[in-house]
Amino acid sequence: MSPTAGARSITNWYPAGVSKQIAVRLPDEIASFVDAEVAAGRAPSRAAVVTRALERDRRRRLALADVEILTRVGGSKDSDDLDGPDALDELAEYGARLPIDLD
Repeated sequence: MSPTAGARSITNWYPAGVSKQIAVRLPDEIASFVDAEVAAGRAPSRAAVVTRALERDRRRRLALADVEILTRVGGSKDSDDLDGPDALDELAEYGARLPIDLD
């Protein structure tokens, strides 16, 4: 029997949701900022600073997509203001009309 018979790959060792290590190159100025955040106690690690920035960017992109949807469906019924009381209702109605791909 081979030494690798029955061995699992590294990706199968961890349950879903466990973080993945990646290597990135950052400009010196950004790396210094990351280190300063950690040194000042505003983040526990470099990874936490990078994760926070990426999560913020992801939320921003999702919000922009919501604005695009609201703009496409006409915004608030009461006005052109996307913060109107009907804006979220319209977004929900639009989302309910979208086909759901379960595959």
